[in-house]
Amino acid sequence: MAIDFPNSPSSGDIHTVSGKQWQWDGEKWLAYGSSLAPDVLKVDSGNNRVGINQTSPTVALDVTGSARITGDLTVSGTTVTVDSASVLVKDRVQFEGATANDFETVLLATDPTADRTITLPDDTGTVALTSTVLPLAGGAMTGAITTNSTFDGVDIATRDAVLTSTTTTANAALPKAGGTLSGEIVAADQIISAPVMKDYAETVYAGGNSGTSQTLALTNGNVQTWTMNGNCTFTMPSGSTLQAGSSFTLILTQDGTGSRTGTFTGVKWAGGTAPTLTTTATSGIDILTFTTFNGGASPVWHGFLAGAAMA
Repeated sequence: MAIDFPNSPSSGDIHTVSGKQWQWDGEKWLAYGSSLAPDVLKVDSGNNRVGINQTSPTVALDVTGSARITGDLTVSGTTVTVDSASVLVKDRVQFEGATANDFETVLLATDPTADRTITLPDDTGTVALTSTVLPLAGGAMTGAITTNSTFDGVDIATRDAVLTSTTTTANAALPKAGGTLSGEIVAADQIISAPVMKDYAETVYAGGNSGTSQTLALTNGNVQTWTMNGNCTFTMPSGSTLQAGSSFTLILTQDGTGSRTGTFTGVKWAGGTAPTLTTTATSGIDILTFTTFNGGASPVWHGFLAGAAMA
């Protein structure tokens, strides 16, 4: 029996005669088959597309619903897009790498005993292996530590070069058992308890000419020398960092003119009277000592003439 096909079909049109179907692919009619219902399997030969449960396929194979593949699935493209909340992979994921050879990287999951979640950070970097990182429980470091920040609030970068330059070597550190210290120790007003001092000295600060006014500071040194080239008013040390129990010594020498006087603000003198300085030009040398028992911004200084006319 002759089949009367439509004269002007559109691509994808289906023609049915006596239960049999044909589909126009844009050039010719192809047998479609009554068992291949269009709402289950759609063959769009005009666009080279096949739809499963998809009557309007938009890609070469357009599947709506679940799919099961028995065997290997090879994707030759560059991108696989999974529009889903989760992807179930059993046991492992294997990466070939840029070169197709006998070597692969396998991402393997240990058989879980409960649901586990590993959250990837919003960051760019390289994943470190357990064999290359220090565990939380501690361990032995085999390399250098570099930081642009702080350790437990301590800025290592500004730490008096303790962890920089050659001081990073073991020989540059003073052992607990003692040794010879070749550098300065700054205690920053902290207490050093029960030391036994031997063969020690105090810093001597040569202040130069006194002028007619001079503000004394213990940060310069606890022994200070001044040349009296004018009748000078000395302002005593004070400030929040001045510790109770501070003391210092002044050595005052008359200049070539002599007869220079010295006045000291806020000092209580032994016997209630300030000493008179030796007036002899050039050789007039007096030694005075001072101590405070309260320190701070408003200290009370006690003064003593330790030696007069010491020349």
